[in-house]
Amino acid sequence: AVLSGWSPAAVLVSPLLRARRTAELAGLGDAVVDDRLIEWDYGAVEGRTGAEINAERAAQGQAPWSIWRDGGPGGESPAQVSARVDSLLADLAAVRERGDVALVAHGHLLRVVAARWLGEPVSFGAHLVLDAARVCVLGAEHEQPALLLWNAGEVPAGL
Repeated sequence: AVLSGWSPAAVLVSPLLRARRTAELAGLGDAVVDDRLIEWDYGAVEGRTGAEINAERAAQGQAPWSIWRDGGPGGESPAQVSARVDSLLADLAAVRERGDVALVAHGHLLRVVAARWLGEPVSFGAHLVLDAARVCVLGAEHEQPALLLWNAGEVPAGL
C-alpha cells in the first residue's frame, strides 16, 4: 500500500530471492534483475556477527572490523563495491530522464548507493541507518544530490 499509485519508469532488483520477493510484495512486479544490486560480498565473514568477528580480531591483536573500512575479507573491498554502484548510477542517468527508478536490494548495498549518489565515499554509508522494508528517495535539492526521504515506513503525500 505504501507504493500504491506510483509508476516508476524502471524497477531494478537484486538477483537474490529475498529482494525479488520484496519487489513482488511491494507491487513492483515488472522488475529487471541487475547483478550490480546484489548485496556486498562479505567473503570469510558471511553469516558471522560483528561480535564474533571482533572477538577473533581482538585475540589476534587487530583493530575492530568494519565493513565500511575493511570490506569483506576474501569478498569485496569498499573500492570494488563503489565501482559497482558507480557503474549502476551512471547507467541509470538516462533512465531517470524518463521518470523515477525503483531499486530493490539489500541494506549495506543501498547505503552505498545513497553515499555514492551524494558523492561521498562508501564509508559514509555507516552513517545511514536502514531498516528492512523501508522506503528511501534519492533526488536533488537546488540541482544538488540529496536524500529526500530516508528509512521511512510510509511516503508523505506529494513526494
